[in-house]
Amino acid sequence: MSALLLMVQIGGRRCAIEAQDVKSVIDLGVIAPVPRAPSFIAGITALRSQALTVIDCRLAMGLSDEVWPCDSRAAVVAVEGHSYALMVDAIEDITTGLSEPGQIPGGFGAQWSRAADGMIETGIGPALLLNLPALIVGPETSISRNVHAA
Repeated sequence: MSALLLMVQIGGRRCAIEAQDVKSVIDLGVIAPVPRAPSFIAGITALRSQALTVIDCRLAMGLSDEVWPCDSRAAVVAVEGHSYALMVDAIEDITTGLSEPGQIPGGFGAQWSRAADGMIETGIGPALLLNLPALIVGPETSISRNVHAA
């Protein structure tokens, strides 16, 4: 894989987003809450008069809601025609992928296996390659588990 990658931190882990999927990196301004939205949806914000759903990636991963430092910037991505601003702990850099995605090592947890396509080597070290559609649907809930089990 020689694609360009946007490197971010989520829950203390280095993650990669394929740069071709990133429309821009923005400063998060005002985030308006959305009543009755799942907790991983921080709210909505605007980019050039376009509404963006703001996803708190830590909560979307099913990680604890303890306070982490959060970057004031967000990566704007489009998935299935909808635009999202991904709140992450930090936006690091852009680099090149040096390998194809491989298996995620044990100990990372099921949430990372669900939302990442694998571990890749990059110009600044190993990272989890995020699967954006899997990330933006949020963590599995007991309701969705029961539906799938039926």
